[in-house]
Amino acid sequence: MTVRVMLVSPAMNAALREARFEGDAPLDRSGRERARAAAGLVPETGLALSGPSERCRGTAAALGLPARTESALSGWDMARWAGRGLDEVAAAEPAAVAAWLGDPSAAPHGGESLHALIGRIGGWLDALDGPAAPGGTVLAVAEAAVVRAAVVHGLGLPAQAFWRLDVAPLTLTELSGRSGRWNVALGRPPAGPPAGDTW
Repeated sequence: MTVRVMLVSPAMNAALREARFEGDAPLDRSGRERARAAAGLVPETGLALSGPSERCRGTAAALGLPARTESALSGWDMARWAGRGLDEVAAAEPAAVAAWLGDPSAAPHGGESLHALIGRIGGWLDALDGPAAPGGTVLAVAEAAVVRAAVVHGLGLPAQAFWRLDVAPLTLTELSGRSGRWNVALGRPPAGPPAGDTW
């Protein structure tokens, strides 16, 4: 069975503006307003999910999605680095940051390695085609790192490609296919808006 998976990155919050490692921070006012403005542009779906972070849940609510929280879509576990700025961590632990950026199996923060993140999200993605899968179309609000990990897994890219992918707030990334064979739709506008409009 072919499955269509639409991943929406959550709206802006203070942690993202300040380049802090993901913590469980809510949307800021601007992020909420932008998500509400995009509510009419969200494609219709058979199943709506949300990562468990406050930012993902807040975005799903602002978009008007009756989203079920999905723990498998948790953001990248940064453990003791969570909530801290990248500059701050790099100044205090330059060797640890270099290892984290250069070795996909390294987890100097005590949380998930990049390999572990990609494996977890890949397992969730491939399970959508399994015997207990919902099938059809799934729309999920998920942290940018989760979206990047899904693309790396779906296309069978090397883990280091993760660092070359950018996911802006409130953007749609679509994967379609099944376990072992996924396609990624790039540059596709969301269903609904008139030609030329964007999120």
